[in-house]
Amino acid sequence: MDYDLIIIGSGPGGYVAAIRASQLKMKVAVVEKAEIGGICLNWGCIPTKSLLKSVQVLEYLNHASDYGITINGEVKADFNAIVARSRSVAEGMSKGVQFLFKKNNITHIRGFGRLSGQKSVEVEDEEGKKKTFTAKNIILATGARSKELSNLKQDGKKIIGYREAMTLAKQPASMVVVGSGAIGSEFANFYRSLGTEVTLVEFLPRLVPNEDEEISKQLERSFKKLKMKIMTDSSVESVDTSKEKCLVTIKTQKGTETVEADIVLSAVGVTANLEGIGLEEAGVKTEKGKVVVDDYYRTSVPGIFAIGDIVRGPALAHVASSEGIICVEKIAGMEVEPLDYNNIPACTYTNPEIASCGMTESAARNAGYDIKVGKFPFTASGKASASGSKEGFVKLIFDAAYGELLGAHMIGANVTEMISEIVLARKLETTAHEIIKAVHPHPTMSEAIMEAAAAAYNEVIHL
Repeated sequence: MDYDLIIIGSGPGGYVAAIRASQLKMKVAVVEKAEIGGICLNWGCIPTKSLLKSVQVLEYLNHASDYGITINGEVKADFNAIVARSRSVAEGMSKGVQFLFKKNNITHIRGFGRLSGQKSVEVEDEEGKKKTFTAKNIILATGARSKELSNLKQDGKKIIGYREAMTLAKQPASMVVVGSGAIGSEFANFYRSLGTEVTLVEFLPRLVPNEDEEISKQLERSFKKLKMKIMTDSSVESVDTSKEKCLVTIKTQKGTETVEADIVLSAVGVTANLEGIGLEEAGVKTEKGKVVVDDYYRTSVPGIFAIGDIVRGPALAHVASSEGIICVEKIAGMEVEPLDYNNIPACTYTNPEIASCGMTESAARNAGYDIKVGKFPFTASGKASASGSKEGFVKLIFDAAYGELLGAHMIGANVTEMISEIVLARKLETTAHEIIKAVHPHPTMSEAIMEAAAAAYNEVIHL
């Protein structure tokens, strides 16, 4: 065999799996046709956070007087410079992963990879030349792309996906964003903060529909403060792109409405990249657009594994990375435990940020739990007041019988940094009173976690 392990795809699942495999003394190759680091690093997680950081800086400058600071002269956003910074950040991170490949003696095979047998991968380069490589084990980590609806076909110019949204040549005056999940909400927030007139359309009754209902209500209030137009319980029926502006026909509970916009951003989810990678020829079983795997990411074919967006579970970078490590360690014969998909943190980097883990309040009640719910608003937080970030709250849900932490839901400044405490607490089966008695530093935003736990048991101090 040429390699112990070949991985098709270099995203946060593929490259992390490759590095861990190298640490475990495997000879590893990664097949990647585009940039090392995949969509997340180059066209998703990292560059979007750069864009959002730019508008956060703009927000600070526009409200400098609130902090006792006077700025002489106009504060102005340079859209092209913001985009250029974002691309520079992504390129730097990609180079960092390339360095890690060299450090760990991982071979990068450039081209499009497909299964050509149980132990072989055929790679086609940019010139159309094909070469076959063999390995004892193969991991599929081909990721996903922007999902297309039949009535919302992306042309890359007027109807776009997330990739085009972060590299537009100029800032649009108006935009319709279809879908209010993490991607849609983040881009809606970014463009509206720069002054673009944004209409956010969501098919379901509330924004960020996978989050707790109270989180959705708070985000809607925050977005409306930005003067963003929110349309829930609504669907885009058609888009006429024949004129200079897009004419977007939207079906609402009250009837049909037409909205004019320069750009329509489709953010209705992602589709797994399964086409052309040799699944059928190799006999790899799929179901509902995903590769079928067991708890250790073994497919129906021995020696072939699959991780990340192409298998069941949430399409998140940190999930793919965890799956990759578990998969490789299992291949190496280590004792590993399956990933707990009930303890996965979800983060949305809007302003205010959203972070959650575990059950929502309604899910806990529907599951038959007798629950205790504690909430602590950031308006009562000393650190939030000092930093001028009083929007939002922390909400914790406990099983009343045993004090088990069933779920946590946060919206506010820096909550994406706070959610890890919850993940670790749930991993260690921490109870409500252990959180209450764990000393949290003052003043910090994270005190709100302790206070929310105390509120659930009528022991809260600062409310």
